[in-house]
Amino acid sequence: MSSRSHLLNDRTAEHYRRSLTQGVERLADRIAGTERPFTGITPAELAPTVSAIDLEQPLENPQAALDELEDVYLKDAVYFHHPRYLAHLNCPVVIPAVLGEAVLSAVNSSLDTWDQSAGGTLIERRLIDWTARRIGFGQGADGIFTSGGTQSNLQALLLARAETCRLVRKNAETALTTPEILPRLRILTSECSHFSVEKSAVLLGLGPDAVVPVPTDANRRMRPSALAAEMERCAREGQVVMAVVATAGTTDFGSIDPLPETAELCERTGTWLHVDAAYGCGLLVSRRRHLLEGIERADSVTVDYHKSFFQPVSSSAVLVRDRDTLRHVTYHADYLNPARSAENSIPNQVDKSIQTTRRFDALKLWMTLRVMGADTVGELFDEVIDRAADAWHLLDADPRYEVVTEPQLSTLVFRYVPQDTPGDAYQDESAALTDQANLHAREALSASGEAVVAGTVVDGRHYLKFTLLNPETSLADIATVLELIAGHAERHLATQTTLSGAPAR
Repeated sequence: MSSRSHLLNDRTAEHYRRSLTQGVERLADRIAGTERPFTGITPAELAPTVSAIDLEQPLENPQAALDELEDVYLKDAVYFHHPRYLAHLNCPVVIPAVLGEAVLSAVNSSLDTWDQSAGGTLIERRLIDWTARRIGFGQGADGIFTSGGTQSNLQALLLARAETCRLVRKNAETALTTPEILPRLRILTSECSHFSVEKSAVLLGLGPDAVVPVPTDANRRMRPSALAAEMERCAREGQVVMAVVATAGTTDFGSIDPLPETAELCERTGTWLHVDAAYGCGLLVSRRRHLLEGIERADSVTVDYHKSFFQPVSSSAVLVRDRDTLRHVTYHADYLNPARSAENSIPNQVDKSIQTTRRFDALKLWMTLRVMGADTVGELFDEVIDRAADAWHLLDADPRYEVVTEPQLSTLVFRYVPQDTPGDAYQDESAALTDQANLHAREALSASGEAVVAGTVVDGRHYLKFTLLNPETSLADIATVLELIAGHAERHLATQTTLSGAPAR
């Protein structure tokens, strides 16, 4: 085949149809025949197969490339659609969104300027308006699609930094430069918030102590009294609270910070409030919408449709209550979006984004809403929250497990605990053995491929985590995985007891 025959155009449309049909059929067969979420393969086992591929020698036909892809990817991929994938915030995807992915990849619009996307620009803007209304923002709201929650949090905090610096300069008795202001800026956020808050602080040039963790209550929700105390301390010490980040769905616990009380504190002090609802944004279309009460009072909000709207990665956005704040990321280039474009009311999305070239990821959500509707998406999210509630009761009644907190969303943090409680002399040793048993159980479970669960650390101890985002996951699936975990942990403890020669306790 000639080099041009691989380009997608009017002359190669049939080749495109055949190639994609082959790929879709191959993947459909693979998904239909998936019996486990993972094969358990290790990096050391798979790396030689990938390294052996000679990238200088093309295979020249899609069927051969798909055959090879079976060996290097499809056979050992982690399949999120399987009901016993219970690890991270990865959702099974809805078919209308996958259809949208196929369309946007082939047309390949770039959503930075009107002359590269046309209708794509308007579709994205319409979806931003729709999301803003769901949040409860007024007519002055706006936003932009992003690559994910980390980028959304970064952009929101960039806007907060710019607004705070502007206000500090405005109120200062003497002229201040931005480098003089930055060391004084602080970000207050729950001790359970996402690590991207700290990463954003570093990328924004703030000091290492810029992010101040605020203590949480027994349900892992930021305590308003503790937040108020930190705000008062910052004021006494001459620090400036650049932003408060409240989380609507923490990664580990799915906890939702008290948004009304947090918003009240921020409004009273004139502080930027950012709500990281990357996980909890599914509540916007849920019968549990009341859990997000107060989010409409935020200055900015992060949403990840690719978590709780069942979208393929990437599909996310950052929204602001006042569109004027987006001016802090607006730059004009003569070749791309000259100032005269804005003067002529040409809608260019690059004016609002920290990216330039951007995929038309909004199309996936558009297709989902047009085929399924928002209520149907909300029903799916409600199902996984219901399942998590049932699983909590299952764990709470099982003496082999301790669970950290009752979930608000669909995550459960728990760990296997040996049945026999040791005496005081053995407490430290027992805690260490329990940690090892849980670590081993997770690794052994993954190696078996029968299920995939996550792990985390709570108060210095190792715990396991279920993240439920698949409505197909049944309570029976969860019960089976708990039996598997207990079996792996018990066998590990028996082995350790035998090796140490210590009596079983």
